[in-house]
Amino acid sequence: MNAADAPLHAALSVRPYREADREAWERFVATAPEASFFHRIEWRAILQDVFRHRTHYLVATRGPELVGVLPLAEVRSRLFGHSLVSLPFAVYGGAVATDDATIAALHGAAVELARSLGVSHLELRNRIAREPAWPRQDLYVTFRKPILPEVEANLSAIPRKQRAMVRKSIGRGLASEIDRDATRFFALYADNQHRHGTPPHARRYFDALLAHFGADAEVLTVLDPQGQPVSGVLSFYWRDEVLPYYAGDLTAARDLAANDFKYWELMRRACERGLKVFDYGRSKRDTGSFDFKKNWGFEPAPLAYEYQLLTRDSLPQNNPANPRYRLMIDTWRRLPRPVANALGPHLVRHLG
Repeated sequence: MNAADAPLHAALSVRPYREADREAWERFVATAPEASFFHRIEWRAILQDVFRHRTHYLVATRGPELVGVLPLAEVRSRLFGHSLVSLPFAVYGGAVATDDATIAALHGAAVELARSLGVSHLELRNRIAREPAWPRQDLYVTFRKPILPEVEANLSAIPRKQRAMVRKSIGRGLASEIDRDATRFFALYADNQHRHGTPPHARRYFDALLAHFGADAEVLTVLDPQGQPVSGVLSFYWRDEVLPYYAGDLTAARDLAANDFKYWELMRRACERGLKVFDYGRSKRDTGSFDFKKNWGFEPAPLAYEYQLLTRDSLPQNNPANPRYRLMIDTWRRLPRPVANALGPHLVRHLG
């Protein structure tokens, strides 16, 4: 019997995750329609080992069957306070379950856990609204689009101006390669982060992603006509989807249209692999990233980030619109890059 067949009359209970649950968790997430790549159990070890965040994963059971999961992590931030989040550094999170009653039970357990931990708020990064009465952050959207079966059909589906940029990039002698490690990617990523005034993750975070997720995490590097790396993207693969998630480039990438080439190459390769969905990820409204993705013909879909406010009166603003964040960005751009790379991981772990 699988989770979907668990009798509804059996007692429903919610408890903390145990290591003995690993196989059942993996099996449930692999088949649950609303699960995402960020519900995979490997994130638990990454959050604990790389970021030193306490995790509080919850499982719901009916009798012997696992029927719901809710991954949570506790974040203590000097900038933004003490919170319980599903899930830090993830676009999507929240509870996944076989029925609404189980969702409600997981949410209730999460609120009680948040109170017992003394956090200021609980944040669930849902793709769809689950709790209409809870405050909601209307800041982020996601961009998802089907991948058509034929490569040329995908190119033709890109709006005219952006398609012209892709064709221009193809004609500039660029090439793409799949890397087995994060060496070239990290150099591009760290350079990009420094220019934008954003603390970088540690190199070991990307090493951990590649190690934990294996073939489901992949680095694509774009080379200029002289064979030098100018742009790169680390993508996740989930079921029949590709999710470009972390990216980096040099200033030279702009004149070469290397970013346009990078995402086209990722789409082309995904098409040839038979994948069905290109998930361009999360962007804040009214930003360059938002506009770039719309230019590719992707339509924004709002994300339902829902909150239970416990010891605070307003929604957290962990984004560049926050004056504290803006001050940090302005300061970070002036730091020498080796200093930024050394200090960045100590700060970025608090951002989530």
